[in-house]
Amino acid sequence: MTFVSIVLAAGSARRFGSDKLSVRFRGEPLIRHAIRAARAAPVERVIVVCSQTLDVGEWDGSPPVSTLRISSEALSRSLKAGVGQAGGADGAFIFLGDMPLVPHDIAGRLAQVLGESFAAVPKHEGKTGHPVLIASRAFPAISRLEGDQGAGGMLRSRSDVAELDIADPGILLDVDRGEDLARLEGWKGAGE
Repeated sequence: MTFVSIVLAAGSARRFGSDKLSVRFRGEPLIRHAIRAARAAPVERVIVVCSQTLDVGEWDGSPPVSTLRISSEALSRSLKAGVGQAGGADGAFIFLGDMPLVPHDIAGRLAQVLGESFAAVPKHEGKTGHPVLIASRAFPAISRLEGDQGAGGMLRSRSDVAELDIADPGILLDVDRGEDLARLEGWKGAGE
């Protein structure tokens, strides 16, 4: 099976108050942590869906990293744009640009449990985290999403979504406000 990683990074960061994805976290821009996790997945390429101004940096080697610049901040628009670029892939891992502590082995484990499922999701203490692996048969449903909603509601309503229990809460930890960044700076997850 062939997969791509999609990093969603086009949001406005209203709660943060500035361009949070460019803010330094552990010595480098926050977005680079999400891209690194996306590259660690078993994928052929990484697609970063971002604003016109976000600098994602240069990435050498494989898998290649490309940017898809959009002007919409709506989550559904970002997700649809990324999935639209997935081409003939059998599935897409969905990473969020503001989640710097996602363990790098999670995507590979999700690929192992996907099977014939619509999607595979990681869970920590009953809560769904990221990345989410969407099978290609889910792509048409993704294309019908509207507004500022992701695929979460759709996935919760289905019985054919594989779940993978994860000990590391890094799959849940995102940066919404400045205090989140400070709190996560010293975080030691299960995988560290």
